[in-house]
Amino acid sequence: MSSSKISHISIIMDGNGRWAKKTGMPRAFGHREGIKSINKIVSACSVRQIEELTLFAFSSENWKRPNHEVKFLLSLFEESIQKYVDDLHNNNVKVNFIGDMSKFNNRLLKNINDAEKLTKDNTNLKLNFAINYGGKWDIINSFNKMLKSNHESIQEKNVKEKDIEEFLALNGSSPDLLIRTAGHYRLSNFMLWQHAYSEIYFTDCLWPDFDEQELDLAIKYYLKTTRKFGSLVDINPSVKEDA
Repeated sequence: MSSSKISHISIIMDGNGRWAKKTGMPRAFGHREGIKSINKIVSACSVRQIEELTLFAFSSENWKRPNHEVKFLLSLFEESIQKYVDDLHNNNVKVNFIGDMSKFNNRLLKNINDAEKLTKDNTNLKLNFAINYGGKWDIINSFNKMLKSNHESIQEKNVKEKDIEEFLALNGSSPDLLIRTAGHYRLSNFMLWQHAYSEIYFTDCLWPDFDEQELDLAIKYYLKTTRKFGSLVDINPSVKEDA
């Protein structure tokens, strides 16, 4: 039995720089084109009634890039939030940012907080942007939060999966499908806990070229899969397979 519903999609948006090089343009041009793809895919997910979309926009390792590129990316985040937040709000999209925000300047933080506050009651699509995010950081941060809260599992010295999930950046929300563009076959430290049983779709398509048709190919791949989570039984409780 194939998967019948997809609620949460995550995407590693890779290939902006290679797309720019391929077209003879500077890397900054590729990043700007990547913003256009974000708009297309957010709209497409809304139309397809996807409940949640998580985009890997800036990893904790991206600080290792040349300083001028990092500065450009941060300014592009700020510019894009200001430019598109009203449209997202008008389309009933709830915007959420996850990651270590401690390295960002006050101006960017204000834009992030304003966007989250404006859209907090929207119900059409939950749109998560992972910025200065790393999967290892998320797990460690969760455990540190648990320690600071004096959680009962710490007192009892018996930490369970659900206790860790309670303090993760997405509070236990796990993608059904992870899409990675541009031909690399790795997680790149993106939501390591949450992707434990996600279906993974890799495509050679560079992110600025990723459109509604490419999204549908990924969804079609997912709908053909059978999710068993390690068992011999499909997640659909009414359907069983032979041992």
